[in-house]
Amino acid sequence: MSIPTNLKYTKDHEWVSMDGDVATIGITHFAQSELGDIVYVEVETLDQTLERDEVFGTVEAVKTVSDLFLPMSGEIIEFNEDLERNPETINSDPYGAGWMVKVKVSDVSQWDELLDSEAYASLIGA
Repeated sequence: MSIPTNLKYTKDHEWVSMDGDVATIGITHFAQSELGDIVYVEVETLDQTLERDEVFGTVEAVKTVSDLFLPMSGEIIEFNEDLERNPETINSDPYGAGWMVKVKVSDVSQWDELLDSEAYASLIGA
C-alpha cells in the first residue's frame, strides 16, 4: 500500500501536502480502498473558513457516505472540479489527480501536529 513520505496524514485518513501556506488535501489510498468505488464528492465549503477537524465535505461510495474532516484550519480556496465528472479518480490516483481541496492555512504550525508516513502506517497496520 502506498504511503508517500512527503505528505502528512490524519487519523481520519486524509493526507496533506504544503506549498507555502496553501495545503492540498485528499483521502489516502487506505481510505479509498476501504470505501470502495467512489461515485460522488460533495464540497459545499468553498470560500469558507473552517477550523481543524470540521467537516468540509463528504465522499460517497457505492456502500456508504463518509464525512471529510479538515486537517488544518483555514479558508477553502479551491475544489477539484474534475471530481464532479470523474469521482473515481480518487480510487485510481488518490495522491495525485484525486486531490479534493486546497486550503489557505491560518496556522501553519498545525502541520507539525499531523502524522508522518511512519506513524500513519502504524495506525493502519501497514
